[in-house]
Parts: sequence; structure tokens; C-alpha cells
Amino acid sequence: MAAVSVVNLVIQKGTDFEETFSLTAEDGLGLNLTNYSAIAKLRKHPTATESYSFSITLTVADSTVKISMSDDITATLPSGRCYYDIVLISSGGVRSKVIQGNALVEETSSL
Repeated sequence: MAAVSVVNLVIQKGTDFEETFSLTAEDGLGLNLTNYSAIAKLRKHPTATESYSFSITLTVADSTVKISMSDDITATLPSGRCYYDIVLISSGGVRSKVIQGNALVEETSSL
């Protein structure tokens, strides 16, 4: 696995959220996601026990992972700076963090 990428996000409370990431291997080619699954969670800070799960779509053909949350879930997120990460899980159970970062959760005034 390549080094962990850091990508910061902005999530508007009460709105649908989605972000797609292209994953590359150490050789610069697309990461082979065959036989992998993934988990992605948002927490107020990395060691917080309460977490919010993203829905995940892995696309083998173009080496992408898409994370998303529906408006009813983003409405319950704590406002302010939070932390998230995406972890790939091989068919053998090996876990590798591929993306992490801060997620700024902003209030939406028009809701």
C-alpha cells in the first residue's frame, strides 16, 4: 500500500454529501481494489468512541473509492472540526488506512 493521503473535507449539515478519491499504488498506477472492502468513519477526534459511518462504493475499474452520507445523517453530525479516515480491508483481513483528514462540519442556515 502507498502512503496515507491527507485530504480535508467540508460537510454541510442537513445536506447530502459525497466525495470520490482515486487511489494509486506505489508504482503510480491505479491501486488494484479486487477482493477489497472498505470502511470509513467520521469522529469528533481520532480517539472518540462515537462515530458516524459513511456509505462506501469501491470501483475496481478506475481504482476509486466514493464515500457518502445522506442528509438525515449529516444533520446529526457534531459541528466544527472532526476527523475521518478510510481503511481498506483485504480478503485476508489485512487493514490499511489509505486516506485521512479533517472534516469541517458547517451549519446550514437555510434548513
